[in-house]
Amino acid sequence: MARPSNKQPMDLTKRANLTVAQIERLTCPLDKKQAFLRDSEVPALSVRVTTGGVKSFVFEAKLNRQTLRRTIGSVQAWTIEQARVEARRLRVQIDCNEDPRVVERQRLEAKDLEQKAKERAAKYTFEALLTDYCDQLKRMGRSSHIKARGIFQLHAIDAAPELAKKAASEVTSEEITDLMRKLTEAGKDRTAGKLRSYTRAAFEMARTVGTDSKLPVHFKAYGVKHNPAADTKSINRETDKAPLTRDELRIYWRSIKELKSFGGAVLRLHLLTGGQRIEQFVKLLVEDVKAESINLLDGKGRPGKPPRKHVVPLIPAAMEALSDIQSAAPRYTVIAEQEGSPRIFAISNDAGVSHVSASSFSKWAKAAGSDINGFKAKRIRSGVETVLASLKISSDTRGHLLSHGVAGVQIASYDGHDYMDVKRDALERLFEFLEGIAKVLAAV
Repeated sequence: MARPSNKQPMDLTKRANLTVAQIERLTCPLDKKQAFLRDSEVPALSVRVTTGGVKSFVFEAKLNRQTLRRTIGSVQAWTIEQARVEARRLRVQIDCNEDPRVVERQRLEAKDLEQKAKERAAKYTFEALLTDYCDQLKRMGRSSHIKARGIFQLHAIDAAPELAKKAASEVTSEEITDLMRKLTEAGKDRTAGKLRSYTRAAFEMARTVGTDSKLPVHFKAYGVKHNPAADTKSINRETDKAPLTRDELRIYWRSIKELKSFGGAVLRLHLLTGGQRIEQFVKLLVEDVKAESINLLDGKGRPGKPPRKHVVPLIPAAMEALSDIQSAAPRYTVIAEQEGSPRIFAISNDAGVSHVSASSFSKWAKAAGSDINGFKAKRIRSGVETVLASLKISSDTRGHLLSHGVAGVQIASYDGHDYMDVKRDALERLFEFLEGIAKVLAAV
């Protein structure tokens, strides 16, 4: 049989076993916008040609008594066999009563969600969460953000860079435990405990953002539904805060009582206000020094919350120590405004620009307590409480004086009493104890 001429019109009413030559010969009749050449091997497949000569493989079938037509692709991009395979696949979907358009839309949506998840994972990482947590602490006025940043940087981000880049929502308890294990194996149990505490607080902030309106909404983007650090085992370590004994506290008082120096005055004020937490004490602001009291900011034990004002009364001897500090230190100067308002530190060697460091305080205290075996500045606070307990000062009063925190709905929410009278009485009895013993020892 002779081969049809290229100029001879094709009979588009009949199916044909598609070939490259047939597709090349296919043209659109002048009276139509498009025409179809249907395949005889795969009935649902055809080649569409437009008046402009554009040719594409097309799938066509009935779904729920309605015609469904779907473009497979250009004849330049798809081979005939590839188009037949795709048409068979779509035919199977139709036979399963599935709309290929819906299936494709769902596939694209799933792909889009997957892409967004990858982008979110790349952006909202473990490292980013730790950084955001520290930034939030800073916004809340919590000085602990400085320590947290240092611990995170050294023992999480630098120590495990691959974990740091992992999506926060995918971090596991085992991975947090591995970070802690490196520290415990190096004998750094205290640091391991701090890493666990800060990490736990960071994840908890992201986990509870959906139910806590006070937290920034951007924490939602981390998608944290579980706190992996909360499942890790806490670090149980023996305390090294052995209280100063009654005799040791008396020796310490005798040593600092006559120190005619700025450091000596600071040590006296610290002891005569009850041995407050050193890091809170040295950050006392000029604006928080009142006629008969000082206000400290206590943020301990309040993750995700701003520091609580802790008011400490000043007995006459403490007022004298405060006056000695002001006399020995450079006069306060007006500091340029930073973040809205100036902060002038009361316990300062540079006219209020910065506060005396906790390490400097500890150095002064250690020198003063050099005659005491194993002396550490942290033992002062527990020593004061031990003495107060021996003087029959109630645990409630000691808690209010030393800012052990408030517990229970009644105390936290309804008890508005400032307890200044009982706190002042406790400090006066402490001073009488120190002075009475000091006088006896001096006479011996």
